[in-house]
Amino acid sequence: MQSINENRNLSGKWLDRLTGLNQAHIIGEHLLLPGYGEDHPTLEIFSYDILKENIPQEINRPGIAHIAFEVDDVDTTLSEIIKAGGSSVGELVTADYPNGLEAVFVYAKDPEGNILELQSWRQINSQILK
Repeated sequence: MQSINENRNLSGKWLDRLTGLNQAHIIGEHLLLPGYGEDHPTLEIFSYDILKENIPQEINRPGIAHIAFEVDDVDTTLSEIIKAGGSSVGELVTADYPNGLEAVFVYAKDPEGNILELQSWRQINSQILK
């Protein structure tokens, strides 16, 4: 994903009313989702100045449990997340799929504890797909 240079630095009474917080301040930006036009759709990433006490994230928790990303190299990306202060959740696994596909998966936590799924796919069988 790439930034489309739509950065946000939000505060004010309207934001307090919207969020139900006192003196809310949010910074963030929009990241272009791959495979679309130059400016939309985007993934909006926001960060609040004042955070609630950390609630442990678990993979089987109700609500949004994780977000998945397809990456070129799962092991390298996991290493980068760990270097940045994140951690792994389970083990890195490889799974065979129909039509000669192989996937590499791992769950990780980013430095804020959000659960990420990293995945990489490749064709392992050279047969022509029908």
